[in-house]
Amino acid sequence: MIDSWNEKAVRVHRRLLVTGGAGFIGSNFVLYWCDTYPDDRVVVLDALTYAGNRGTLAALEGRENFRFVEGDICDRTLLDKLLQAENIDTVAHFAAESHVDRSILGPGAFVQTNVVGTFTLLEAFRQHWKTPPFIPPVNGGDRGEIFLHVSTDEVYGSLGPNDPAFTETTPYAPNSPYSASKAGSDHLVRAYHHTYGLPTIITNCSNNYGPYQFPEKLIPLMCINALIGKHLPVYGDGQNVRDWLYVIDHCRALDVVIHRGKPGETYNVGGNNEVKNIDLVQTLCELMDELAPDLPVRPCSNLIAFVKDRQGHDRRYAINSTKLKTQLDWSPSVTVEEGLRRTVEWYLKNRDWWEPLLSEEYQTYYRQVYVS
Repeated sequence: MIDSWNEKAVRVHRRLLVTGGAGFIGSNFVLYWCDTYPDDRVVVLDALTYAGNRGTLAALEGRENFRFVEGDICDRTLLDKLLQAENIDTVAHFAAESHVDRSILGPGAFVQTNVVGTFTLLEAFRQHWKTPPFIPPVNGGDRGEIFLHVSTDEVYGSLGPNDPAFTETTPYAPNSPYSASKAGSDHLVRAYHHTYGLPTIITNCSNNYGPYQFPEKLIPLMCINALIGKHLPVYGDGQNVRDWLYVIDHCRALDVVIHRGKPGETYNVGGNNEVKNIDLVQTLCELMDELAPDLPVRPCSNLIAFVKDRQGHDRRYAINSTKLKTQLDWSPSVTVEEGLRRTVEWYLKNRDWWEPLLSEEYQTYYRQVYVS
């Protein structure tokens, strides 16, 4: 078995279209890929909605093998032009509306981007795929074209405290407009492989965390609120459980899936780190107390405030990544303790990245969700 694909397998240069490449996971993937495979061509397509930040990719601007395009995945004309002009062989599809709270407030945008957008992208890639040449396989190693659809564990619904973790064969049971829209997009991707033979792969990941995450998500929300002395809102009784995956480990998993995954397959990607929300927040408070000398409130755990629970709040998620480990030899390398420390340190060092995101629009959203 190949221990590390980049070191031992023969590969050819790829030409990637990364949708949503200015968002949290997408931008980390782009930075990872450009660092790992500097000779590959990477084209980022992002609509730069509230959670997209082109500045995250500033270090790549001007590189010969990098291009940024502002645009919508629902724009079929733009997609056709990009796929043809750039001779794209690999689509890494991250573009999505992804926040459960926002999907409860306004589900329409989630259906439009996650379902209609994915359909439009699939149709464009299907037309492009029918007009070779594409990269041929090399010595049984690297394959040619691939459509990677990055999805979520939330499509599987909620687990009880003693239920086994989600596997790739767990029935779908989405419980929020967000997860329902992602489930719909997953089904489309699967159908395009089954019906048309399109070389698609689906990955379903657990909760990601790390650098460049928009402040509305739990971990950056806690870090930033502690730094500015605001309450740390915890839904319900804080006993909801999530499996936490450090974003660079996720990028590593997508790397091996693109290079050695089997078209038509689904791979679950988890961090093997199940943590109750309240325990996670307490850990973040301890790290903030240790690493941030000028906190407005210390200990910052004094800022914890339990708030009205989210509508339809799933109780527990857990991912079984055995298939990815046994078939593609991937496993997470960052423990939740180390990953949280790295993440807190990043938010402490990068105020210039997150402070501009605390806009009036964000403040309005925050009041809608957390202030009764």
